[in-house]
Amino acid sequence: MRAPAPPEGTRVLVVEDDDTIGRHLDAGLRGHGYHTTWCRTGMNALAEARATTQDVVLLDLGLPDVDGIDIARTLRAELPDLLIVVLTARSNEIDVIAGLDAGADDYLVKPFTLTVLLARLRAHLRRRPPSSAPEEGPIRVGDLTVDTSARRCLLAADEIALRPKEFELLVVLARHAGVAVSREVLMTQVWDENWFGPTKTLDVTLASLRRRLSEAADASPHTLTLPGITTLRGHGYRLEALPPGPASRTGHDVPPS
Repeated sequence: MRAPAPPEGTRVLVVEDDDTIGRHLDAGLRGHGYHTTWCRTGMNALAEARATTQDVVLLDLGLPDVDGIDIARTLRAELPDLLIVVLTARSNEIDVIAGLDAGADDYLVKPFTLTVLLARLRAHLRRRPPSSAPEEGPIRVGDLTVDTSARRCLLAADEIALRPKEFELLVVLARHAGVAVSREVLMTQVWDENWFGPTKTLDVTLASLRRRLSEAADASPHTLTLPGITTLRGHGYRLEALPPGPASRTGHDVPPS
């Protein structure tokens, strides 16, 4: 059975120096309705991403000129809404975490099948809000404001730059502030109910979100009420506004009672 077609006009930048893999990805994605561009080096990929609008980047880490981790970090900084999927032969956990922490939304360890890649792309693209989606008012928890219509996160009056998945994760937690949210619910709402990837992605994204909130609070000269993200071991997480004090400024994890 043929896989469902992607959203019309979806553009994929394939960054892969291996000719066999590159041709396979380029032809396979085109055959399923994607518009692809294939680059063999990191610097060419950066130039292409800056010059043309891309929806997805499939990024090999073992490039001949620049480490893919550095490319991911640069792309995420310059194009925060870009979907980045790392393709790697590095199966060590530390390499996987490094790729996700550099800004990748997902990863696939080689060898992988085109079927799995297409399923992952569909899962990610389904999570993109449609342009006609109804607007939702800002969500406020303590001094944190999550504006879903503008996709902005503010701590008091200062904006916090979040990666797409960090923002989406915060939205789900903020909508359920004070309520325990299970890992399964977070994976379903932030990634997809048919997610094929590892749940480690959730842990890395959550850790990065905590760090960004903490850094923003520490940089502020004001006393702030920063929501803490509590880990509920064996279940999930809970976002809750903390009373003013040291913990409210740092946003560090609060042990469950």
